[in-house]
Amino acid sequence: MTFVKTVDYHTGGEPFRIVPHPPVELRGATVAERRVFAGQDPAADGLRRLLCHEPRGHADMYGGFITDPDDGGARFGVLFWHKDGFSTACGHGTIALGAWAVRSGLVTAPPDGSVDVRIDVPSGRVTARVHLAQGRVVAVDFVSVASYPIATRRLTTSRGEIEVAVSFGGAIYAQADVAGVGLRVVPEHHQELIALGREIKRALHGDPAARHPVDERLSGVYGTILYESLGTTDAGELHQRNVTIFADGELDRSPCGSGTAARVATLRATGELGERQTLVHDSIVGSRFTAVATPGPGGSVIPVITGMAYPTGEHVFTVDPEDPMTPGFVLR
Repeated sequence: MTFVKTVDYHTGGEPFRIVPHPPVELRGATVAERRVFAGQDPAADGLRRLLCHEPRGHADMYGGFITDPDDGGARFGVLFWHKDGFSTACGHGTIALGAWAVRSGLVTAPPDGSVDVRIDVPSGRVTARVHLAQGRVVAVDFVSVASYPIATRRLTTSRGEIEVAVSFGGAIYAQADVAGVGLRVVPEHHQELIALGREIKRALHGDPAARHPVDERLSGVYGTILYESLGTTDAGELHQRNVTIFADGELDRSPCGSGTAARVATLRATGELGERQTLVHDSIVGSRFTAVATPGPGGSVIPVITGMAYPTGEHVFTVDPEDPMTPGFVLR
C-alpha cells in the first residue's frame, strides 16, 4: 500500500489540496525548474493525477506540492497543479497556503496583527499576508508578482464578436465582458461560460499576445476571465462579477486570485480603476475578493488581493497496488 497525506482548504469555494510532504522527488534548483521537471516526470505527474483525478478528486480539483524555496528569502515553495498539469501561479492557493502556514504552526504569528509568509511559485516570489484577531486568522492578502497589460484583440466567436484584453498576473489571462454576447455570470449560465472561455482560449493559441516577453515557460493563455460590471458600491469601489475558465474547461469557484491580479492590471491601464480605488471582485458562487494596486517596476502594478480560506479536512489517501483505476480518470 502507498499512503499520501493532504490538508484540504477552500478559498471562496475553490478547493486547494495541500501536500506538505510529497512522496516523490522534485528536481530543480528553483520552483520554476521543478515545475518543468514535474510535468515530465512520471512519478510527480502521476501523484498529481492521483490526487486530482477521480475517484479521489474531480475535474475541478486544485492543489499544490510543498517544496523547498528558491533561497532563504521565502519560507517555502509550491508547485500548483490542476487536472491538466502544473500552473505558473495561483492566488486562491496562495491565500490558502498563508492560512495553513499559520494555523499549522509552520509560521509563528502574533495573536493580534499580521505576519508575512513569503512563498516561491513558478512565476516568482509572492506573499501571503495573514491577518489575525484574538489568535484567529481573519483575512489573507495575496501580494502578487508585477502585473501588466499585454494586448487587446477582437475575436469572432460562436456567440458573435467580442473584445478581449490580455494581461499578465502571474499567468496570462484573456478577459471579456459577457454582456455583449447575451450571457451573465450566474450559475445558470455556467455551461455556456465554460464553452465561451474555451473558445476564446483556443482562438488566442499561437497569438503573439499569448507569449511572455521574458520567460517562455510562462507563455500561453492560462485562463479566460468572463466578467460583468456591477457599477460602483456606496463607498465608490469598482464592483464586478467574474468567472475564470482556466486550463481545459475548469471553472474557478472563487473570484480567482491571479486572475484578479491580471484584471487589476487591465483596469488600471484603461483608467477604469483609480489609483487609490478598490476593486470588489465577486465570483459566480457569491464569494468575494477585494483588490488594490500599488505601483510596480516598469509601469506595472503590484496587486494586493484580500480573501479568506478555510480548512475542509485532512486526508490519508490509500493506493492499493491492485487497483486498476490508479492513478485515476476525469470525465471532462
